[in-house]
Amino acid sequence: MVTIEEAHKIIKDQPKELKTENRNLSDCLGFSLSENITAPFAMPSFDNSAMDGYALFGIFQEYKIVGEVAAGDMNEIDLKEGEAVRIFTGAKVPENTTAVMMQEKTSVEGKTLHLEQMPKEGQNIRRKGGELEEGELVFEKGYTITPAGIGLIGALGIEKVQVYKKPAIHLITTGNELVAPGKPKGEGQIYESNSYALAAAAENFGFVCQEKKQIADDFEKIKSGIKDSLEVSDVLILSGGISVGDYDFVKQALEENGVEELFYKVFQKPGKPLYFGRKGNKFVFALPGNPASSLSCFYLYVLPLLQQLSGSKKNGLQRYFFPIIHDFENSGDRPSFLKAKIVEGKVEILDGQGSSMIISMALGNALAFLDAETSLKQGDLVECLLIS
Repeated sequence: MVTIEEAHKIIKDQPKELKTENRNLSDCLGFSLSENITAPFAMPSFDNSAMDGYALFGIFQEYKIVGEVAAGDMNEIDLKEGEAVRIFTGAKVPENTTAVMMQEKTSVEGKTLHLEQMPKEGQNIRRKGGELEEGELVFEKGYTITPAGIGLIGALGIEKVQVYKKPAIHLITTGNELVAPGKPKGEGQIYESNSYALAAAAENFGFVCQEKKQIADDFEKIKSGIKDSLEVSDVLILSGGISVGDYDFVKQALEENGVEELFYKVFQKPGKPLYFGRKGNKFVFALPGNPASSLSCFYLYVLPLLQQLSGSKKNGLQRYFFPIIHDFENSGDRPSFLKAKIVEGKVEILDGQGSSMIISMALGNALAFLDAETSLKQGDLVECLLIS
């Protein structure tokens, strides 16, 4: 058995082979860059107007209007002192423009422009290179691309980006008692939900589960299913069958498939019977079958590995401290991740902490971490991991 800290270190320290690919700008959201991006040109690439109004030469109260410049116009206008041109947001300002006056502060009589206030030099002009200079570092390798990031990359004229591939994920659930949702359920059976929850959790963080399989508690079938998934996946996640019951065949099936055990069992609650191993460049997690335990272990251990394999600088769930709204005592002998809800900057530890109870996780939005045998008073700060 390992501690929480030891488990995280073992996962982080594993040698990992990261794969790269070129992706179109329209299909790279959530991927992490495998190389730096630098600005191929200054941005803006020319002095331009920050608003609709008039480009002015000189500091005066009145000007002669001599033309118009719209966004995208290529014509060059040589302004003389005391002259102005009508100009629109984003349009290139004439070379000798002193300032741009917004149209709301002007009036026009014929060809004469009147200003309500005196202009200031450089007013409402967006200077060349004001956002980025040519050659300037825009994004470092490992940056996870956001919608705004896509906008900036596109503004730099870049059509394709070099990114890290995301790992191929396969998911196996085991159990004779499991029935697929929508099918008749007999006495002693339960509906299988872990595969749906785990696949959704992966998707929520930008990953895709390529295949889900449900296998009965049969050693040979589990062994064969593991063999098939290991051939085509980068990360194999199993749920159930990893404890010490008579029908828990997963650990033996992994061993017979040549998977090296890196740790088995973590000193924590929930999720003690957690397995992590590898075969070559393939990684395997065997999670407990209880729904809350299974999902908690995904958030705490599987997610950081998926992020590492995709080249991201992220490392699991975001962590913050919040004051607790009530007294609470963790009387157990293990560190615990408790289902909790954060509202208006305060945390409440919810009822229904059993490892089989998923409702409190569905209604909550965080896991509150408490050391063993810890007593909290209202207002004490609690470390919380945000799950949504």
